[in-house]
Amino acid sequence: MNVNLKSMYFLCRAVIPKMVAQGSGSIINMSSSISNIKGAPMRFAYSVSKAGVNGLTKAIAADFITKGVRCNSICPAAVDTPALQERINAAPDPVKVRADIVARQKIGRMGKPEEIAALALYLASDESGYTTGQELVIDGGWSLA
Repeated sequence: MNVNLKSMYFLCRAVIPKMVAQGSGSIINMSSSISNIKGAPMRFAYSVSKAGVNGLTKAIAADFITKGVRCNSICPAAVDTPALQERINAAPDPVKVRADIVARQKIGRMGKPEEIAALALYLASDESGYTTGQELVIDGGWSLA
């Protein structure tokens, strides 16, 4: 909860007054499609924290829309990052774990950090000026039925 939810709450609380004062701003929260958009076994605490992020996102969007502050969340699935690679390598059979993660991605691969960054860049830009209070799922089809 401290990393996934409380950190975002405290950061938002710190920046919102400055955004309101300037009449604009875009908050981009990181959530997850794993556990939040679609349930996953053995992740109840993680699920609660990420659902909280999306609730926070929608509440901020609703509270500050008339002040020029937008708030959205990005909900990725497995992204091939050094942190994920570290967890994979710590497993008894890293090759199997990596193969299992990739097998769960309907698109046939993990996401790339650059793909998530491109969405964040869009949300931070003026081109997304009509977008607020949204959970933007970028999960290679993981959350499809």
